[in-house]
Amino acid sequence: MRRKSLTVRELDRLDRKILRLLQADGRMSMTELAEKIGLSTTPCSERVKRLEREGVIEGYYARLNPKALGLGLLVFVELRLSVKSGDLFEAFRRDALALPNVVECHLVSGDFDYLIKARIGEMSEYRKLLGDILLKLPGAVESRSYVVMEEVKEGMTLPVDD
Repeated sequence: MRRKSLTVRELDRLDRKILRLLQADGRMSMTELAEKIGLSTTPCSERVKRLEREGVIEGYYARLNPKALGLGLLVFVELRLSVKSGDLFEAFRRDALALPNVVECHLVSGDFDYLIKARIGEMSEYRKLLGDILLKLPGAVESRSYVVMEEVKEGMTLPVDD
């Protein structure tokens, strides 16, 4: 999914408070949100809609427990491509987007071209993920993997200053 290019006006104190509160509880009602920021419901709702329209708020989702879904193993994989070209990057991007176990994929600078974050059920699935899926992506020639032993911190909350 490509993000909208942002043309956002300066966020004021109330906008920032809305963002902090919705990050903590995206299911909060407009009435409760309005009460917590000191506005009536209509102007609060208008602010939230503007933040959504401007792309500051990109969406709302349920955070699922990966272990409850049988996806308790987290792996990071660095992948190097055979050549660097726009066509190859686009082909890689298209194929990577279709992989359900890949939860994040980033084009990065450094020794490798892509950093992939994937969730799998157990170590026996790792060989399939790497050999049968990731290394068959367009142009992939080399990998380096990291299996997570302990997840110390993982989240989507961004710091929103006052």
